Amino acid sequence: MADPFWLTWWIWIAAAISLAILEVFLPGFIFLGFAVGGAATGILLLISGMTPTLPVLLLIFAALSLIVWLVLRRMFAMPHGQVKTFDHDINE
Repeated sequence: MADPFWLTWWIWIAAAISLAILEVFLPGFIFLGFAVGGAATGILLLISGMTPTLPVLLLIFAALSLIVWLVLRRMFAMPHGQVKTFDHDINE
């Protein structure tokens, strides 16, 4: 019997690429975190050859995505309490 589709490593990589493309159209580092989490999950499945259950695999994906999102937020966010303001119009 064939493995379930969620255990196929290249499906996770394809989903990661799709999420990365979606991040280009809807920026905000949300989909980028999911994309990196999906790619890491796919690479983990490829390298380890493990066959976890779906809940365990989704937990791994969620944990990796959350870690990446928190790192991206820390790297690119404005310092606490600051707001980005513009003092000129880009059309002038």
